[in-house]
Amino acid sequence: MSTTRASIRWIRADLRVRRGQALLTVLAVAGIVTALITSATLLEDGTNPWRGLFAESRGAHVWIHTKDAPDVTALSRLHGVTQVAGPYRTAPVMLAMDGRKSPVALRGMQVRPPSVAAPLIREGRWLRSGDVDGVVVERSFAEALDLRVGGPFTVTALSGASHPLVVVGLAETADQGFYPEWTPGLAWTLTTTLARVEPALGRSESVTGLRLADGEDTLPVVHGAVTLLDEKIQRMSTWREVRASMELDNRLLGLLLALFGVTGLVAAALAIVNVVGGRVLTQTRDIATLKSLGYTRSQIFGLLMAEHGALGLLGIAVGLVCGQIASSFALDGMPILPLSSVPLLSIIGGTAAVVLVAVALPAWRGGRTPPIPAAPAAPPKGRLSRVARLALLVRLPPALVLGTRDAFTRRVPAFLSIFGLAVPMMMITIGLGVWATLDDFLHHPEQVGQAAALTVRPDKLTPEDAARIVRADPEVQAAYPGSEVSALEPEQTRSVLARAVGTSAQPYPFSVVEGRMFTGRGEAVAGQGLLDLLGVKIGDRVRMTVGGTPLIVHIVGRVVEPDQDGEVLSLGLDSLAAKDAVPPQFYSLVLRPGADPAAVRARLLAASDEGLEVHRVVNPAERLEVIRVLIVALIVVLALLGLANLLTASALGLRDHALDLAVLKAMGLTPGQVAATLVTGTGLLVVLGVSAGTAAGASLVGGLIDLQGHTSGVGAGIGRTPSALTLLFAVLIAVGAALLVTLIPARKAVRAQIPVAVR
Repeated sequence: MSTTRASIRWIRADLRVRRGQALLTVLAVAGIVTALITSATLLEDGTNPWRGLFAESRGAHVWIHTKDAPDVTALSRLHGVTQVAGPYRTAPVMLAMDGRKSPVALRGMQVRPPSVAAPLIREGRWLRSGDVDGVVVERSFAEALDLRVGGPFTVTALSGASHPLVVVGLAETADQGFYPEWTPGLAWTLTTTLARVEPALGRSESVTGLRLADGEDTLPVVHGAVTLLDEKIQRMSTWREVRASMELDNRLLGLLLALFGVTGLVAAALAIVNVVGGRVLTQTRDIATLKSLGYTRSQIFGLLMAEHGALGLLGIAVGLVCGQIASSFALDGMPILPLSSVPLLSIIGGTAAVVLVAVALPAWRGGRTPPIPAAPAAPPKGRLSRVARLALLVRLPPALVLGTRDAFTRRVPAFLSIFGLAVPMMMITIGLGVWATLDDFLHHPEQVGQAAALTVRPDKLTPEDAARIVRADPEVQAAYPGSEVSALEPEQTRSVLARAVGTSAQPYPFSVVEGRMFTGRGEAVAGQGLLDLLGVKIGDRVRMTVGGTPLIVHIVGRVVEPDQDGEVLSLGLDSLAAKDAVPPQFYSLVLRPGADPAAVRARLLAASDEGLEVHRVVNPAERLEVIRVLIVALIVVLALLGLANLLTASALGLRDHALDLAVLKAMGLTPGQVAATLVTGTGLLVVLGVSAGTAAGASLVGGLIDLQGHTSGVGAGIGRTPSALTLLFAVLIAVGAALLVTLIPARKAVRAQIPVAVR
């Protein structure tokens, strides 16, 4: 018992002496655990918005869009189908609010919510028999347009007739992805209301959902539905497409956090080994004294494990709390990982194991300290390092030569310090590369397939009048007519987007990164996601079905495609059948350099007397701005790891050469030169670690971003390396901050009296 109390007092006294270093260790481990927990939360299917919505609403695995209502009995008899949702009549309408027009799919429903694929009411209520003008709006669509319960709005049918409606509820669904990634917006209304808004059956479609016994086995059911309905299918979607659209941003953030977290865990382990090893060396006399008083080797080992392991475990506990809070914010109120979940337990257990192993290695060495209190652990002797010889050869000042010699006095701690600084700096450089890639998306959208700044739809005007007005604007450089149609892939098991913009002679300026641009009818370019989906490569020919019409295209290039997970086929308008291409649905406007899209939009609306529908093209990088905040937070955590390594290296250098201070002064070195000697030893390790980490990060960042682009369907060719000026500033700031941190204790040691410094 007395030994335990004495150990506690010794630990408490040691922590008081090095409060800053102990706090750094806790914060660094907490930051790494926070990143790992947040990444697991964003990547874990159990917390994906789609999974929770699908389970709660008993969603349908397959959605089939047909012109007329299909035979429900025949569909329900397909092998694997357990229930059928619908068919629901759905009509396209245009919602106008605050000068903004948005397409909406208005779906007719009954007063009683369906048992399959039921919308989940989050605000307000479901439809009632008296709601002749009432609608329930999908929540992400409502949030984008700032629609609230009780708020009125007006929709315009294809016939041109306007109808006032009122929001009675906001709901979530697993039928389709979040708006605006998934368009059009979705709203539910009574079948009687839908019949009043759009009485013509020819201007609507039928939507039917199939719930399967085994969601993983969708292909046979889809093939059966295609065979049964023959050419009646207009488009088709499965639960996999909806889930992918909901998780895209979460997965990107999760992968980035996972990369930082795992690499940071390695850096944290190195920092802990370095910190504990440095403390063991600086506490040699204290440990020897404890052993001479009766402490055994195992007790010393347990003492060091208790002190330094407790700091790591405290960091894990803090990181667990911060990770849960960060995950809650990241998921905007969605359920987070429960404490009993396997990923969370794996992170906690894995991090704890890494921390304890990192502490155990130097603690075991501390337990082998001989019980000779008076014997100081002098730094090892040996030949001059190559760096020190080079410093002599180039005739550096004596203070710098001596500091260069001191840098590698203890080679293992020196290399641990270099590696411990290189790993955080490498990840900081990768973070700067991600930042540079986002900047490139925002400032050069034409390089990521978004040359057009505005999209114009004729609305109340004829396509000819719309084309004349947009081409008359002085700041419109080019106007490309276009249409977007749904195309069934060769197996006819799912739909993809076929985007026809421009013509084969005058194509839209897509960003082609492989192959070439299409130049003739029947040629097309594709996103990486579509190439992966179809299992084809550049040069292959593919048979698609557009509106029941077969279309054989020759894929001649790959483009950077940020929409629809890259599952987009882009071709000339003249490659489509006349019924799909004439008249064009919209015009994509490429503006002159320096033109203000808002000003051009205002002029076009004024020139058309509000007869045009003009939308600004949304850059996908705008919804990823949160990554910048994430990068800054992770850079702070990585800087803490580097600082912990730096303080250890500095303390060890001061401890090893405290006895040399008097000798250096006797040799004629001024206090400033003596401080420079001490700083140079640590500074050299900093320069080597920072330089190596920056070089490694700069060489890896482009490939890592392109790899993520490839797996997400956007495609390779988007990764950007930070500019040379940015890298130079990063290196200078890191080295300058490190030298400043090292200079403070060095100057303090130089000013101290030699007996005090030795003690």
